[in-house]
Amino acid sequence: MENYTFNSFTLQLEGLKVTESSVYPVFFFFLVSYIFIMLSNIGIVALIFIDSSLHQPMYLLFCNLPFNDVLGNSILIPRLLMDLLHPPSERLITYYECVVQAFTTHMFGTTSHTVLMIMAFDRYVAICNPLRYAAIMNHKMVIKLTVSAWAVAFVLVGILLGLTIRLNRCRTLITNPFCDNASLFKLSCDSVVINNIYGLTFTVVLFIASICSIVVTYTKITIVCVTSNNKSVNGKALKTCSTHLLMYLIMFASGILIIGLHRFPQYSDYRKICAILFHIIPGSLNPIIYGVQSKEIQKKNNSQKSINRKKL
Repeated sequence: MENYTFNSFTLQLEGLKVTESSVYPVFFFFLVSYIFIMLSNIGIVALIFIDSSLHQPMYLLFCNLPFNDVLGNSILIPRLLMDLLHPPSERLITYYECVVQAFTTHMFGTTSHTVLMIMAFDRYVAICNPLRYAAIMNHKMVIKLTVSAWAVAFVLVGILLGLTIRLNRCRTLITNPFCDNASLFKLSCDSVVINNIYGLTFTVVLFIASICSIVVTYTKITIVCVTSNNKSVNGKALKTCSTHLLMYLIMFASGILIIGLHRFPQYSDYRKICAILFHIIPGSLNPIIYGVQSKEIQKKNNSQKSINRKKL
């Protein structure tokens, strides 16, 4: 038995605790959510890349969010759907698959912050320095910002998981519906002090950096709007910044709620649901908030519908 449990490469997922009568409604909800996330996010990215008039920094930077949502939910939801149809004893996952899922999960959360930070910079330049916007936010800058957002997340999460996979494992039960860093290092009987210190530092630095970037950029944008009598500038700021800020607040509140519930084991079931909704809600709202409300994309959709009607 000891040889099996020590550094075992087969782990068991605790999964969601649902009654027999609610299995299929929950399964249907996650399935519909996944289909909507895939279709809406892939569709809006395809539309932006096909239409050359949408090849603007604002939309090109936004494409990082749908890509991140598709990647994060594709690793999580299909596995979750499969586990819902199996009893807890059969919800098995290999250690390597678990590490990949944990890495992707943390990349999803971290990249959501870093991408929203570079999008805030884009809105700051567009509203506070409009005359130099085209010169500053050229294609090279868009590429640099995009690479930076993903590279920073990759390095931070890589170190996070690197500190965990070095540990020996003496347990096999993942007390979560999916794998994450905390679930993995809780399998170890070694000291996890370094993991806790880095994990806390990583979270605090990421949150402070994202909060500061949002506060600084939006403070300067607000000052420009207050001191300017240009209604078109103020209207543009309200339109583009309100959607960005709304999405950030939703993501930030979800992250704080999950971290807070980790401190209360008696609410573990609520924490599991919140962790899953942290993937589903932003993935569902992103194409609605940033896409459907965009006049340019709406015009493109309307013109495409007109063409289709004429063909018919």
